Amino acid sequence: MSHRFLCVCFLLIGSAAAHAATIRGVVFDDGNGNGRRDPGERGIVDVAVSNGRDIVRSDAAGRYTLETRPGLPVFVIKPAGWRVEAGGEGLPGFWRESSSDADFALRKAPRSKRALDVLVFADPQPKSQVDVDYYRRDIVEPLIGKTQATLGLSLGDIVNDDLSLYPGMNAVTTRLGVPWLHVAGNHDLDADAGDDESSLRTFRHHFGPDTFAWEESQANFVLFDDVISQPGMKPAYVGGLREDQLAFLEAYLRDAPKDRLLMLGMHIPLFEPDGEDTFRDADRERLFALLQPFPHVLVLSGHSHTQRHFFHDAKTGWHGARPLHEYNVGAACGAFWSGVKDAQGIPDTTMSDGTPNGYATLRIDRAGGYSLAWHPARLPAGDAAFTAEMALHAPKLLRKGAYPAAGVYANVFMGGDDTRVEYRIDGGDWKPMRQVAQPDPGVLAENALDDAATALRGYDRAAQATPSPHLWRGTLPTDLALGEHVVEVRAFDQWQGERGATTRYGLAEAQP
Repeated sequence: MSHRFLCVCFLLIGSAAAHAATIRGVVFDDGNGNGRRDPGERGIVDVAVSNGRDIVRSDAAGRYTLETRPGLPVFVIKPAGWRVEAGGEGLPGFWRESSSDADFALRKAPRSKRALDVLVFADPQPKSQVDVDYYRRDIVEPLIGKTQATLGLSLGDIVNDDLSLYPGMNAVTTRLGVPWLHVAGNHDLDADAGDDESSLRTFRHHFGPDTFAWEESQANFVLFDDVISQPGMKPAYVGGLREDQLAFLEAYLRDAPKDRLLMLGMHIPLFEPDGEDTFRDADRERLFALLQPFPHVLVLSGHSHTQRHFFHDAKTGWHGARPLHEYNVGAACGAFWSGVKDAQGIPDTTMSDGTPNGYATLRIDRAGGYSLAWHPARLPAGDAAFTAEMALHAPKLLRKGAYPAAGVYANVFMGGDDTRVEYRIDGGDWKPMRQVAQPDPGVLAENALDDAATALRGYDRAAQATPSPHLWRGTLPTDLALGEHVVEVRAFDQWQGERGATTRYGLAEAQP
């Protein structure tokens, strides 16, 4: 055997060894909460630790050994009944840079028999410090000290391309005092990245792994980056999953319990708007195959800056025992912090489908059941036509005896195709309203005002109205008495029960 051949062999072996470096550590019960393993603090057995592809479990002494992946963090999958202490920037310290050995400190969490309450923010998306301040005043500060949530999720687009805003955003979000988990969005990518693999360097530096799991006694959470960056191509990104992510999901779901809710959080929706190809079909099919054995699954996504419920079935490749519910959560920033400012200097920022900006809450019970609610950031004071659940739009005045072509519209923010919406006039009989695929009249009115204005009404125009998936219409009669008439609308929310709003219109006489 030649000397040259031996050298090549040693180089190959050395290269393989470098790429197969390992990290070691201990998962331990941090009794005094100082984040360090002190004498007498025992290791915890059977806790999962991952590099984002492979999963290993701690031994009887809490020890683990795991292959590292260059540039990618190592993290513990927080088990139910335990908590992790705050790490960098006040976020949960469940991950470490993979450059050195690392221990993971866990503390026993107080037992709770009540439901789990989760705050869900999609697309806060500030483009400047001004927008960070809107986020602080509009979304976060009204919740401080007033939420029952013990966990929080952000579903991507934490910022709008300016990644230097991450520390400021974290300083605001962590004021809620709730462990907060983050998903990456298409506006969280490094602009100078040459490929998808390196497109989340900055995100990982601040938030840790882009694909991970987190367990509570009521539910298991799997959050992952589903933005495939395509530098130099059009489009510049597409929805999908990498091979290492699918390997992680397969490994995690292999032993995941099926008696509790499995909640998936991502940025780009799994469903595709009509006529658009926004998610790689093969990746969705592989994901659905992994999820099919689970009877209780909920998907949360963001990205669209609109809001809707979508139920996957065979048409989208889902073959589970019942349709798979995906809730596409409205944006915290609404329509990108646009529109006319209110008295507090915060833009109206209603989304293109008529949903006001805000946040969602998710409540999960121990039996795998859940309930969802949308919470507008602001409500007009004293306006019975605009409630937390819906907004009504009706003409102020109609001619008595005119052809009844005008109607009252109800935008039911959490409505779906099976939502029952009814209205009545002057306390009469309730009648069904008809779901319509039309733009919200209120958003159209803002578009018209922007068009007619000779001076800018805001920093950015209101969103351009798009057909709303949760809009209902009822015809307004014109054969009633002259004067004002009261219109009541009620919607039956599957989780919150009956909700209502009220508006008025008048009838007057006119001569030809």
